[in-house]
Amino acid sequence: MDRVSLYSLAKPLLFAFDAERAHDLGLRSIELAYRSGLNPLLAAKPKPLPTHAFGIEFPNPVGLAAGLDKNGAHIDALASLGFGFIEVGTITPKPQAGNPKPRMFRLPEHRAVINRLGFNNGGIEALEKNLECTRFGGVLGINVGKNKDTPNERAVDDYLYCLERVYARASYITVNISSPNTQGLRDLQQEEALKALIGALREAQERLSARHGRKPMLLKVAPDLSDAELDAIAAVLLASGIDGVICGNTTIDRAPIAGHPLAAEAGGLSGAPLMSKATATLRGMAARAGGKLPIIGVGGILSGSDAADKIAAGATLVQFYTGLIYRGPELIVECVEAIRARR
Repeated sequence: MDRVSLYSLAKPLLFAFDAERAHDLGLRSIELAYRSGLNPLLAAKPKPLPTHAFGIEFPNPVGLAAGLDKNGAHIDALASLGFGFIEVGTITPKPQAGNPKPRMFRLPEHRAVINRLGFNNGGIEALEKNLECTRFGGVLGINVGKNKDTPNERAVDDYLYCLERVYARASYITVNISSPNTQGLRDLQQEEALKALIGALREAQERLSARHGRKPMLLKVAPDLSDAELDAIAAVLLASGIDGVICGNTTIDRAPIAGHPLAAEAGGLSGAPLMSKATATLRGMAARAGGKLPIIGVGGILSGSDAADKIAAGATLVQFYTGLIYRGPELIVECVEAIRARR
């Protein structure tokens, strides 16, 4: 049985469950296939396409976005699918349950997902225990956030705590201030708040570099930014010496799915409807950065052409998550080959 038909058989079964339950079953299935040696049936690994960014050599430029494996419990299995890098999290200092269920919804007509999970994760200690068990030796990003009950005035404490705890194990660290599902989190993208946060984190990064070597630090921004907000964020990032930026997170915009029965559900929209907005934000950030700030493009990648378009818009690397739900692991090779063809 070929790989495409294998996923085609599994997909209707997974879609028979609610979205969050299917998420858990999908991860368990990938883990089972990996442990039983059947993972080659899920995906053929792409041929190498070495890509250099942030001082790191990536085996290929296509990565797994944060959110799928928040606690880093399935790193080895996910890496076996052929991703050039894996990003886990978002992780917070303390465990938290996230928002009430149901909180994740599929929109198959749009190849999209709405989620309001709310940084549900086992906390930093759970991640550390899982990292002790992984054999993965590739590029590992760790995405950090703040706990829901931590006020923005003390948010820097949560980010510093996470940074210090994960620094030695990470290939790079992503600072997530762009999820729409933690109340007030996106306020940290405002110029003065961002300047204070990034300044404190950069000081800690330099201190930690002396002990563990330099690890790149990236900021993940929302796709729902105005031109003025992009101007301000780009200026802060360029002045701070941060290593890169991820554009972007899920969107609160519902225009692409107007009229859909689920359009009124709160949360972030991902998948195909996000592609245009996220890529526009990427293009805007790239123009402002002038080549001085490497960018990971994420949001709406459902085909190899989408991935190549992100690179053309100014990204050095790309990530996806929702695309894995709708297309399966074969999307990895498709994206790598599409990027290779345009180089």
